[in-house]
Amino acid sequence: MHSRCDLACDHCYIYEHADQTWRGRPREIAPETVDAAATRIAEHAREHGLRRIHLVLHGGEPLLLGTAGLAMVLTRLRAAIEPVAELDLRMQSNGVLLTPQLCDLLVEHGVQVGISLDGDAAANDRHRRFAGGASSHVQVRRALALLRRPEYRHNYAGILCTIDVRNDPIRVYEALLAEAPPRIDLLLPHATWNSLPPRPDGAATPYADWLLRIYRRWIRDDKPVDIRLFDSLLATGVGERSGTESVGLDPAGLAVIETDGAWELADSMKTAFDGAAGTGLDVFRHSADALASHPEFARSQRGLARLCQTCRDCPVVGQCGGGLRAHRYSDADGFDNPSVYCADLKHLITSMNREPGPGAARIAVAAGLGGPGGDLLLDGLPAGDLLDDLGAGHGSAANLRRLAAAQLGYLRGLLVQLADRIAGTPVAAAWDLIARLDEEAPDVVSAVFAHPYLRRWARRCLAPPVGDSPDWAHLGALAAAVAIRAGANADLEVPLRSGLVQLPGLGALGLDEPGERSARLSVAGGGFTARAGRSAVMVPPTGSAPPPATWLPLRSVGLGGWEILVEDLDPYRDCHEWPVAVRLDPARLTSWRRSLAGAWTRIQRHVPGQVPGLRVGLRAVTPLRGDPTGRLLSAASRDAFGAVGTVLAAPDPLAELLVHEFQHVKLGAVLDLSLLYDPAYPRRLTVPWRNEPRPLEGALQGTYAHLAIAELWRARPGGQARQHYRRYRGWTARTIDELAATGALTEHGERFVGRMRETVDSWSDDPR
Repeated sequence: MHSRCDLACDHCYIYEHADQTWRGRPREIAPETVDAAATRIAEHAREHGLRRIHLVLHGGEPLLLGTAGLAMVLTRLRAAIEPVAELDLRMQSNGVLLTPQLCDLLVEHGVQVGISLDGDAAANDRHRRFAGGASSHVQVRRALALLRRPEYRHNYAGILCTIDVRNDPIRVYEALLAEAPPRIDLLLPHATWNSLPPRPDGAATPYADWLLRIYRRWIRDDKPVDIRLFDSLLATGVGERSGTESVGLDPAGLAVIETDGAWELADSMKTAFDGAAGTGLDVFRHSADALASHPEFARSQRGLARLCQTCRDCPVVGQCGGGLRAHRYSDADGFDNPSVYCADLKHLITSMNREPGPGAARIAVAAGLGGPGGDLLLDGLPAGDLLDDLGAGHGSAANLRRLAAAQLGYLRGLLVQLADRIAGTPVAAAWDLIARLDEEAPDVVSAVFAHPYLRRWARRCLAPPVGDSPDWAHLGALAAAVAIRAGANADLEVPLRSGLVQLPGLGALGLDEPGERSARLSVAGGGFTARAGRSAVMVPPTGSAPPPATWLPLRSVGLGGWEILVEDLDPYRDCHEWPVAVRLDPARLTSWRRSLAGAWTRIQRHVPGQVPGLRVGLRAVTPLRGDPTGRLLSAASRDAFGAVGTVLAAPDPLAELLVHEFQHVKLGAVLDLSLLYDPAYPRRLTVPWRNEPRPLEGALQGTYAHLAIAELWRARPGGQARQHYRRYRGWTARTIDELAATGALTEHGERFVGRMRETVDSWSDDPR
C-alpha cells in the first residue's frame, strides 16, 4: 500500500536489512496499479475456482495512505474481486495513525486489523521508535483501545510481537494480554547466517527458553488467547496443518505485490540479500500463474525436498518445517542450511511435546510420551523397531498397541482443541464430565475413546465441510457413553437424529417424537432414561433386566476369544469410499457372522503373521451397501483407526478384503506419526493396479496392501493361487522400485520401504 513508514524500528526487515529495493519504489500504490492487481487476482480466482481470497494490506505503513487513499484501494479491490470470490481483507499496521474515521472505513469494508506491539513501554521502545528516538508506545496503545471499542472489536485481528530475549517474557506476555487481543503472533527476529541473531551470554537456546516461559504460563492460564506459534506447533504435533509459513511443511502460496506492481516472493526474504524477493514479474504484464511457475517461486515453496540434509534427517522436521526460508540463508550455501534458530526450534518443540501441561496434557499421549506406550516415539518419530516390524508386512501385538495408543492420543488432542472452541457454551458441561471421569476412571474413558469413528467426528467439528455446522452436540452423546460405561450419575442433553439417540460404542435408542432434535439423558448405575417431548424410555444396566424393544445395541462377532464389532449404527461411519449399509436385520447379521468366522479361519491358516496385529488393532467391521454389479467393495479411512468397511462376501474373498484394508489402517497410523516421504513431492507414479497415475502416498498405500495379499495367495494351494501370487508379488516389487527411485522418501521412509523389499526378496517366484 505504501512503501514508507512513520516509525524507524531498528529491527525492521524492510528498511534495516539486506534488501534496499524500497528506495526505488513509489511511495504510494497508484489507482492503475490497484486495478491491475485486482484484475490479476480476480482472474486467478476465476481460472482456479477459488471461493475465497485472502489479502493483507501491508507496508511500510498502510495508514499513510490516509482515509481517501484507503477508500480508493478497498473500493477497487472489492469491485473487481467480489463478483468472483469472497474477499478476506486484513491489514498489518503500527497503529500510530489509527482514528475513529479510519476504523469506520475499515468496518465498512470488513478489514481486520493487526497491530504491532513488542510489550510494555520498556520492551516496545527498544526498537519501535520514531526517527527522532521518541517512544511510540502511547500512540500504539491508543490504537488498541480504539479497536477494543464494541463497534470496532470485530475488526481487531490481534497483536504482532517481535521477540527480544533481553525483555522479560512474562512482562511481555502480560502487557500483550492486557490489550485483550483475539490472537498474538510471537515472531523470531529476522536473521541469517550472515547476520546472526543476538544470543546474550552465549546461551545455546535463548529464544526457546524465552518462549517456553510464556508457553508454560499460557498453559497454566488455560490458554486465554490464541498464540499462533504455539497453536501451530501443537497442531502439527497431531498431524494438523500449521496455518503459518513460520513452521510446518504445509504448501505455501504467499505472494507480494509492491507499490509499483511488482510480483515478489514472501517479504521475509528481504532479510536474506538485496533483491532476494524479486522475480522480474509485475501485475501489468504477468498473471498469477506466471508467478506460480517462476523458478524462484517454486524454490520458495515449503516441503521436505527443499530442505537441507540436516533438516531432512531431523526427528522434528514435520513440526518445524525448517523454519522460515529466509532464516536459512548464507552467502556460502544459499538456502541449503538449517535455520539460524535450529537449536531453539528443536528445543522448543521437544519441550512442548514432553510437557504440554493441564488441559493439553492429553496431547502428550499422541507423542507417545508419559504413561503406557511412552517409548513409542524418539523425539516425535517412531522407534526403528516399529518401522522394521510393520514395514515387513505384519505388525506385532505390541506395536499395534503402540499405534493404538498414539491414535488415542491424537483423538485426545483433537478433543482438547474442541473443548477450547466450546468453552462457555452449554455443551461445555459434557466436556467437564468427561474430564472429571478421566481422572476417576481413565481406563473407561480410554476404552470409549478407542471407538473408531470419534476421530472423524472431532475433525469435522474442528473443520466442518463448506455449508455444514460443527456437531458440538455429539459431545453430549460421547459424555453419556462414558458415564454409562463408568457407572456414573449424569444428566445430559444429547442429539436426536432421525428418532435415534446414538451413543458411541454402545448402541442407539429409538424415541418416537417427530420434530424433536434433542433428548435428555439421566444416567445412573450403568443404565439411563431418555426423555424427549412426551416420551420417556428407560434402558437398564446390561444384564440386569430386559431392555426395551427400541434399544438397538451394537453387536459383535466372537472369533475364538476375540470380539469384533459390527458397526452399523454410528452416524460418522460414512467416512469410507463407498455408501454404508443400514442396520442389519437378524438374518443378515447371521450371514455376516458366518462369513467373518470363515474369513478369520482362513487368515489364521494362510497369513498367521497378520493375526496378532488384527486381534489388537481391528475393532470394528462396517457393512457397506452391496454393489448392484456384485463388485467386492471395501475401504479404510485415515480418520477411523481400527475399522474397515466391506460388503458381505464369501469367507475366501472376505479374508482378502480384511487383510488388504487393515494394511491401509496400519500404514495410515504410521503416517500420522512419521514423515515417510516429502508431502510436497509433485509427481504421480504409474502403478500396475490402476489405469491412472497415483500420488506418492497412494502408491505407497497400494504397495503395502498388495504385499499382504501376495503373502496370502502365496500360502494358498493351486495353480490359480500361484498366478495371483506372481501378479501381486510383481506389482509390489515393481512399485517398491518406483518409490525408491523418487528420491522423495525420508530416512524413515527408506527404512520402511526397504523392509518391504526384504520381504518380497525373501519369496521365490514360485511359492512351491
